[in-house]
Amino acid sequence: MLQGCTAWVLDSVNCAPMNAPHASPADSAAKSSAKSPGNSPAAPPDVSPGAGISLVDIGLNLGHDSFDEDRAAVVARAQAAGVARMVITGASLPGTERALEVVRQWPETMRCTAGIHPHHATDLFEPGAEERLRALIQQPEIVAGGECGLDFFRNFSPQPIQIAAFEKQLEVCAEYQLPVFLHQRDAHPDFIKVLDRWLPQLPRAVVHCFTGTGDELQDYLDRDLYVGITGWICDERRGHHLRELVGRIPLHRLMLETDAPYLLPRDLPKTRLRHSGDRRNEPAYLPHILATVAHYRGETPETTAAGTTAAAQNFFGWP
Repeated sequence: MLQGCTAWVLDSVNCAPMNAPHASPADSAAKSSAKSPGNSPAAPPDVSPGAGISLVDIGLNLGHDSFDEDRAAVVARAQAAGVARMVITGASLPGTERALEVVRQWPETMRCTAGIHPHHATDLFEPGAEERLRALIQQPEIVAGGECGLDFFRNFSPQPIQIAAFEKQLEVCAEYQLPVFLHQRDAHPDFIKVLDRWLPQLPRAVVHCFTGTGDELQDYLDRDLYVGITGWICDERRGHHLRELVGRIPLHRLMLETDAPYLLPRDLPKTRLRHSGDRRNEPAYLPHILATVAHYRGETPETTAAGTTAAAQNFFGWP
C-alpha cells in the first residue's frame, strides 16, 4: 500500500472507493430468495485474542510511519491475538525496501511482496527502475509480486501508464514464477483484459481487498484466483454486500487481511482500541475480521481460520 496515506478508516486510497459497488440486481435477487448465512441479522461473535487460532494476515503495511513508534508492540499484540504470520505489502520501490527492512527484523514470522502500486505506475519507467524491481523480487524474503494492478478511481497515474506498468510487472512475475498480489479499483474490464493475457504464465494470483460486485467475484473465481477479504466486510454501510458474497468463495481460495493501518473494522469494540479516538488498524484485529467472515459463511471461526491459513500457506509457498 501507499506510504503516508492518512485516510485510515473511511477510505483507503489503495483499496475500494467510498461508495463501494454493491452486488448487481440479479445478484441481490438471487440472494434474497436464498437461505444463507449472509442474510443473517445476528451480529457475529468476536474471537478473543488467544482463542487457539493461527492466522496469516496476507496484506498489511507495517512499514508505514504510523507504526514507527511502537512497531515491536504491534507485532507482539498480533502474535498474542493468534496472527502467527504476516505478509508486508510492497507498493513502491522505496516501500518495498522498507518492507524488507521490517521483515528482516522478524524473519520467522514475516515475508513481503515487491511491486509498484498503480498510483506510482510512472515510477516504473524512470531510468533503472525495472532493474531495481527485478533485484528486489529476487530477495529471499519476497513471496509475491505486487501490489500491482489498475486504479481508475484516483487516476494518480495516467491510465495508459497504469496498464503498461501492470503488464510489465506481470511479465516480471511470470519470468520469476512468482504469485501476484493484485489491486483493482473501478477498472475491472481493463484489469481482466490484461490479466487474461498473463494468467496462463503465472503460478497464482490473489485479488487483494476485494470489495466488488457478484459479477466481478465470479470473473475472479472462474479464473481460479484467490480472494482477499478485509475489515470492509465489517462495515454495515459499505460492506453489507460482501456479507452476501463471501459464502461463494471456496475456502481454499479465501484469505484474510487487515490492510493495516487502513480500514479499521467499523464495528470493532472500542475496548479493543489502544485509546479513545484511535483510528489506526492493526494486525491484532484480524481475528475480528475472521469472526465476521466465518459468521456470514455459516462456519465456525476455527474452520475458517484453518482454511484461510492453509490457503495463504499454499499461495505464498510458505508452509
